Amino acid sequence: MRLSGRTYAVLVADGVEDLEYWVPVMRLQEEGATVISVGSDTEPHRGKGGLRVQAEVTADAVDAARLDGLVIPGGWAPDKMRRDPAILALVRAVHARGLPIGIICHAGSVAISAGIVGDRATGSLGIKDDLVNAGAEWVDEAAFRDGTLVWGRVVADIPDFTRELVAAFVEAAA
Repeated sequence: MRLSGRTYAVLVADGVEDLEYWVPVMRLQEEGATVISVGSDTEPHRGKGGLRVQAEVTADAVDAARLDGLVIPGGWAPDKMRRDPAILALVRAVHARGLPIGIICHAGSVAISAGIVGDRATGSLGIKDDLVNAGAEWVDEAAFRDGTLVWGRVVADIPDFTRELVAAFVEAAA
């Protein structure tokens, strides 16, 4: 269990892509990590495919200094998340600490609003222009790292994304 004793936050809001939320959560738990679901509120959220996710804590109540990394799933949720100053502040704080942040599909819009997009990025074609306009080169690859940012393209690329995500978290934990 390579991530025992480590804590990771996964952001959630209504319309989160179910698989982009649940698969990373399960992979991190499989590695022994503690995973906390963080939202704008602690109401139950319904995923894009109908699964329910309960945010355990609000973003303004999370101490970034207690986290070892962060995951931002896609779906329609990032459009809501990017409007919450507390979520953006948490993303910026984790990034400022040099910790890995997983970003998949439409989650790049949160990275854009938080001002953390680097040189290269990927995600859904729906935000390609947004990523380019934010200064990144859009790369048509399933998953890769740009500094501490772990990028994933779409649902079909979740296996590649979670492999890269876990590898980044394990390296950062070493």
